[in-house]
Amino acid sequence: MRALVLLMLFVSTLTFAQNSDPELDKLNQLNTEITELQKESVTMTGTSQDVVRLQLLNKNEQMRDVLSGLVANHTEEDKDKIVGQVRQQIQFIGTATTYLNKKIKDDEKKLDKASNEEKLLAQKNLDEARRFSVRLLGEQWQNYQWMKTLGLPQPKSEQRLMSEVEHQLEFMSAALNFNSQQEDLLGKQLKSAAESEKASVQIMHILAQRKVASDTQSLTYLAGVADKMGIDTSEYKQQLFETTGNVTNDLLNTKVIWSIVSSWTHELGSWVFANAPQMLFKILIFVLIIFLARVLKNLTRKMVKRAVTSPNLKMSQLMQEFFISMSGKGVFCIGLLIALSQIGLDLTPILTGFGVAGVIIGFALQDTLSNFASGMMLLIYRPFDVGDFVEAGSVSGKVSHMSLVNTTIKTFDNQIIIVPNSKIWGDIIKNVTHERVRRVDMIFGISYSDDIELTEKVLHEIVESHESVLRSPEPTIKLHTLNSSSVDFIVRPWVKTEDYWDVYWDITREVKMRFDREGISIPFPQQDVHLHMVEKKDEANMVSKQA
Repeated sequence: MRALVLLMLFVSTLTFAQNSDPELDKLNQLNTEITELQKESVTMTGTSQDVVRLQLLNKNEQMRDVLSGLVANHTEEDKDKIVGQVRQQIQFIGTATTYLNKKIKDDEKKLDKASNEEKLLAQKNLDEARRFSVRLLGEQWQNYQWMKTLGLPQPKSEQRLMSEVEHQLEFMSAALNFNSQQEDLLGKQLKSAAESEKASVQIMHILAQRKVASDTQSLTYLAGVADKMGIDTSEYKQQLFETTGNVTNDLLNTKVIWSIVSSWTHELGSWVFANAPQMLFKILIFVLIIFLARVLKNLTRKMVKRAVTSPNLKMSQLMQEFFISMSGKGVFCIGLLIALSQIGLDLTPILTGFGVAGVIIGFALQDTLSNFASGMMLLIYRPFDVGDFVEAGSVSGKVSHMSLVNTTIKTFDNQIIIVPNSKIWGDIIKNVTHERVRRVDMIFGISYSDDIELTEKVLHEIVESHESVLRSPEPTIKLHTLNSSSVDFIVRPWVKTEDYWDVYWDITREVKMRFDREGISIPFPQQDVHLHMVEKKDEANMVSKQA
């Protein structure tokens, strides 16, 4: 780039005669500074020379900013001087463009001949030359606009420049498309390349990435220049959006939006036209397999239901419902997996994902899994069944429903209580109605003055006369305790489980009525208090003795 900088200096060092205009003075000062920096760069090498070149470019940008202000606010007195400066800029850019075009061709040849280790540096030099060449096109257009402002339009030159910009747009668009495809292809090759080839493929992949980045930057700048010229750039902005995915203000342009939508619609239509018959066939197969899976699910449920309800197995209702439900769901899940595989879906990552998700969910839902494990234990050991009256998890009531996670208990006052299975399995379980026969335990007390034999006779008659009391085992009626206020009898008849409370209430009522008729009293707790009266004389003697 050194020759290019020297060309710039040749043009930039054009100075004006002494003038009182501060902007012109500033322009002369910038020219002087550029001349001094050029002298410094001659004796420098390496990084120091690159730093000075960067300073020279920045100074030239400042000079163009000053020149822009002079053009906008020019006077007739300064017009000729400003026109001369702008002409020098036009001449410089024309010369620089010719030089850069030659340099780009030379750099492309060097890139083709360079080894893998040298390609990255060669590509960097080529990208730098291309970016500078594109930048000069924008600056040249600005020069022509300055001439138009100064009253000296250049229509032929503008037309040639517009043609050049359109040509560059087409070239950069094609280059970006090609290099993007190369990047994708090399990325796939890099994943499957052998260890001996990975280094070479990786360099080529990095090289393709840099080409895409450079092409994107150049195409973006060219699109901005073309917009100023009035050239339609919607197609190129669509390409930039599809390549980078960046959402910019350009997407608010109606033409760009329409171009993107049209492209997507065309691609969708082409895809549907090419794949519709195959997709329809796969969808038909998918629906058919799902339908067959549902039929097999229902058949499996019926077969399992018939098997588990067999009297020989003696399964609880909870276990029966579990096997019936899981068999149907298992068959349907297998059918769903088969259907998904038929439409071309790879099941390996799905099953792997389920495994990973299962581990994560297991840590997150430890309490739920504890309930699940407890539910399995309840199903296996069957401490109770649906319809049993239980006392479990600090709750008493009738088992209404059970799942692998919780158990629903309905109390006698018609409340629904849902208890986690871990609470039930981790506590004492009392199944009140598990056995078909239960013993009713009752205690009746009589007064010490009542007839013991008569009481026993009456109690036997009451128990034996009740139709729900079983004859075997025989009921037990015994004098049990000589209590502080009463003589207590135990009455223990055997009944069917469903008759427990009816017998309890009936016998209690009948005992009270018969005791009243037979004159047998039911004492209530009482305590006798005996008072001992002490005379005053005796009280005085007691006090004196204590003293």
